[in-house]
Amino acid sequence: MGRWLGVMGAALLLAAAPALADGRAAAPETLRAWVDARAGTGAPVYWIAEGGVYDYPSGKKLFGMVGFDSSTVIWPEGDSGEVIHLTRKTFAYTDPETGEILTEYQGKPVEPIAYPYQLITYRMEDGLIFGDVEQGVGAGIQKIKSKDGMRVRMMGKDTMAVTAAVWLDMVLPGGRTYQAWENYDFFIHGEGRVAEPHQMSWQRYGALPAFAGGGQAIYHLLSWRVESLDEFPPKLLEWARANKPMWLKPPADLDEVRALQAGTAGEAWAK
Repeated sequence: MGRWLGVMGAALLLAAAPALADGRAAAPETLRAWVDARAGTGAPVYWIAEGGVYDYPSGKKLFGMVGFDSSTVIWPEGDSGEVIHLTRKTFAYTDPETGEILTEYQGKPVEPIAYPYQLITYRMEDGLIFGDVEQGVGAGIQKIKSKDGMRVRMMGKDTMAVTAAVWLDMVLPGGRTYQAWENYDFFIHGEGRVAEPHQMSWQRYGALPAFAGGGQAIYHLLSWRVESLDEFPPKLLEWARANKPMWLKPPADLDEVRALQAGTAGEAWAK
């Protein structure tokens, strides 16, 4: 594992050396490989996602889903401090047969899931990667502390798997309780093994969105990384430019995140 990560990390380091802070070079190579894959090495990266929502327990497909996140990273200047991952993400529900993005369902409006920002800080302890999440606006800002960490395992000789299981049980602004289970499996393949070496599978068990009338559902998305808007699926890019242009680039810095936290950007949280 160490040799594989060392080769991968060295290649990325040479490619992005002018923009890197000292903290990246001093980080454990497993953490460095994870952050490089998830958030890039300075320039924005994007994770495209598509999948579906299935009624539980019948398994009937109710909706499709498409979306993306845009991400960048801030490494600490020295050999101490947390790595900061800045991201935005948005996902739209689609017709299960035609794939068209829904704007209404059975007479009710359908809004995309849209997070104007998430601020994630990473650290590594006892062989596990921990990622604490900050999100929300005003009095509704949430700080979700990573308790169990993300497991890092090798699949064969040249694929690193990073698993994050998330157990959610929180009170949202307005008093509603939000409960769900989510699991993220990231697969980071060795250089040259596959055309797209950054892949992810996400599952969720939780409530259907309010417009769907309640009940429980299974959500499943497959996701892969792209380096520019030119690599977006054309229909997704067209929709984003028309409806979510801000989401096509990550937050520029911590100042932008703090401004969003103080403003009115929280209207679409957790829908």
